[in-house]
Amino acid sequence: MSRAFVFPGQGAQTVGMGRALAEAYPAARAVFDEVDAALGEPLSALIWEGDADNLTLTENAQPALMATSIAALRALEADGITVDSAAFVAGHSLGEYSALCAAGALDLSDTARLLRIRGRAMQDAVPVGQGAMAAILGLDFDAVSAIAAEAAGDGCCQAANDNDPAQVVVSGDKAAVERAVDLAKEKGAKRALMLPVSAPFHCELMSPAAETMREALASVTISAPKVPVVANVRAEAVSDPDTIRALLVEQVTHRVRWRESVAWMAAEGVTEFWEIGAGKALSGMIRRIEKGAEVRAIGTPDDVAAARAALG
Repeated sequence: MSRAFVFPGQGAQTVGMGRALAEAYPAARAVFDEVDAALGEPLSALIWEGDADNLTLTENAQPALMATSIAALRALEADGITVDSAAFVAGHSLGEYSALCAAGALDLSDTARLLRIRGRAMQDAVPVGQGAMAAILGLDFDAVSAIAAEAAGDGCCQAANDNDPAQVVVSGDKAAVERAVDLAKEKGAKRALMLPVSAPFHCELMSPAAETMREALASVTISAPKVPVVANVRAEAVSDPDTIRALLVEQVTHRVRWRESVAWMAAEGVTEFWEIGAGKALSGMIRRIEKGAEVRAIGTPDDVAAARAALG
């Protein structure tokens, strides 16, 4: 059975995530210690005992979710399940950094620092209140793309996350996104709702953040991954370090092609997807994309034990 390891993106964070893993597995605890040292602050204390609003800040949520994902992977490794047991790795938005770290393309400390920079740059790219995102449910990607184009007017409104066959997120100027919500309801969307986010991610308004990431990534070593990484921008596997570097820059302003990425992996023979880290959001999307796929979430010691038992 061919397996992929997938890594969640922003929105999956919860206070307390990863703590049980750190308590049960020294290798998982070491991940949080290294991330704390890389950032020069006790991010683990915020993750486990902090204020939810502070954890949700983009600059904190991004490295925190990555740390939790890699801690879960280290717990799996301690039980004999290594990343090279997967045919591919992939991640949703910031989760692509987790995937690259998991596959050995990025060093853990570098990944934490990059995500701190990325989070701040994405937040700072657009003044608070000027941008927005909205989820459109019940319409396919082509329909939502057309709605976004109609709503944009002289501003920006783009399909930002193609999550699954009936869930597409739009991003851009607040007024344009609000128009898209109204249009989507008129055109038969089951639901269309503004999202509680602080910036309009994955659209052209993020161009300043893309330039910041171009500079940050230029000084970081990227190695060939042990396992091919399915890139958000291309929805297919990449392994060349220079290509990975360029795509991480593009990713800031381009849409997350998650539906296509999962479909591509399934077409390549993947029948089992393991969501590594916090939450089960990707698991739900994958079930809607590939109805016959087996899905498993790995976020607690019990999940690790169940995965080990399932493999015999």
